Amino acid sequence: MATETLENVEGRDIGSGVSIIRERTGVDGSGPRLHQHPYRETFVIIRGRARFTVGDAEREGGAGDVLVVPADTPHKFAVIGPEIYEAVHIHESDRFITEWLE
Repeated sequence: MATETLENVEGRDIGSGVSIIRERTGVDGSGPRLHQHPYRETFVIIRGRARFTVGDAEREGGAGDVLVVPADTPHKFAVIGPEIYEAVHIHESDRFITEWLE
């Protein structure tokens, strides 16, 4: 299964102060490269696992976990396959603002 973004919703389009990404992938090692946002991002993992780098820390997140990345904190994740990773990423902004660091 390839990486599939199920839905991107910017809050400004629906009158909300948050923006949402729904993601599902079965590709081992896939995920975004290092980046940061000027707001918090919350990951709600529905199924599967991923290794998250948040600042200088690394941790594994799995089904049922909720991870919060503080504003202006470099972060990335990589899916740990072969099971499907499915999650909702909540951006505390009415639009996506991303600074790519690598």
